[in-house]
Amino acid sequence: MKEPCVYIMANAHRTIYTGVTSNLYQRVWQHKHHVADGFTKKHGCTRLVYIAEFGRMDDAIAWEKALKGKSREKKIALIEDRNPRWNDLAWNWYDDGD
Repeated sequence: MKEPCVYIMANAHRTIYTGVTSNLYQRVWQHKHHVADGFTKKHGCTRLVYIAEFGRMDDAIAWEKALKGKSREKKIALIEDRNPRWNDLAWNWYDDGD
């Protein structure tokens, strides 16, 4: 997926991380494989639970900033509106079992 998007990663305890990228496939792989130290590695956020696609990166960045400014409850409501079971939307993207 090479288009601007905002995404949310979560762990089994529903700790969430919000990010923006132009290459979701690669970025999710990095989160799943703990490539970089940071929040998602520390908290084990390896489940992709929300995706919002945009035509332009500046629109994606604006939505990410707006989303990060919302309460946790509003972010959870957004996830549950599109993905009520918190399924990993990238469960079958990779051949390495992730």
